[in-house]
Amino acid sequence: MSPRSASVNEELRRRSRERLLQATVELVDERGYDATTLADIADHAGSARGLVSYYFPGKRQLLQSAVHRLMHRTLEAALEREPRTEDGEERLARAIDAVLGLARDHPTLMRTHMAGILTAEGFVQCPEQQRLAAMLSDTVVRYGSAHPEVDYPLLRALLMGAVVAVLLPGAPMPAERLRAELFERYGLRWELGVPPGEEPPGGTLPRAAVQR
Repeated sequence: MSPRSASVNEELRRRSRERLLQATVELVDERGYDATTLADIADHAGSARGLVSYYFPGKRQLLQSAVHRLMHRTLEAALEREPRTEDGEERLARAIDAVLGLARDHPTLMRTHMAGILTAEGFVQCPEQQRLAAMLSDTVVRYGSAHPEVDYPLLRALLMGAVVAVLLPGAPMPAERLRAELFERYGLRWELGVPPGEEPPGGTLPRAAVQR
């Protein structure tokens, strides 16, 4: 039998890494971070335990990569769903709804992710995070930003803050209220994206003119 080509080996490594990332999302979402071991993840992915250490320096880094993968896949699906559009305001609305939807649909996973980022371990700039960053940066460009190097970090910060507010133990804010604030900040119509209701919640501030 002839040896596998470099391209075949690379594809096998990619698939193995993807299985580990998906297994991490599924197990942490179900059990929580502390109750999920690296051995559990490897077993769930059908991989050898040593492969986890080969691809990732530790469980926290593995989790961040796994969540960033979930985020960029969710964001991509939202941006490219039918009917496809190049309209910048619609794409920004879809991006906001996608991220708030992750907080709603995966609260344990997203709460754990945010807690990890805020610890001394910090922010992991893995390939998955870079793909997420590229999509969000492209979104602000299509929205009309002349300075995406400034506006992308601001959008990222606002979305992270909204996720924390939705998931804050004991004092969560309604996702609809946060959506309304973000839409007002960017001058987006409530009916764009995937609105949770026909009208925005009461008590929002008058929409200010948005400078681009």
